[in-house]
Amino acid sequence: MKMQSYKTIDEYVKTFPKEIREILEKIRKTVKNAAPNAEEAIRYGMPTYRLNGNLVHFAAYGTHIGFYPTPSGITAFKVELSQYITGKGTVRFPLDKSIPYDLIKKVVQFRVKENSSKSVVTKI
Repeated sequence: MKMQSYKTIDEYVKTFPKEIREILEKIRKTVKNAAPNAEEAIRYGMPTYRLNGNLVHFAAYGTHIGFYPTPSGITAFKVELSQYITGKGTVRFPLDKSIPYDLIKKVVQFRVKENSSKSVVTKI
């Protein structure tokens, strides 16, 4: 099965029903507010935000929103994320419950700080 390819986040979002589009747009706005200098992209067929490398990805599925803040983003918020199904670098927010936008904001802010601290090698 070939992964659907999208060029923009707008293209990705508009493929979903209205209720899901609204959630995706609210997540998008939350991420943009928490990481205003991040670049929007599509990576692995899903919305991605990049700042000194990947910050977070997210995607809609039949029963949940997948949020991918890398393993460090999951570990740093282990307690807050404990009510959700998590994996090494993933968390599932069920569509039948409220999406925790404030928590998404905190995780993104953590990832911005983490990626900003990556050492920049300069040539002398």
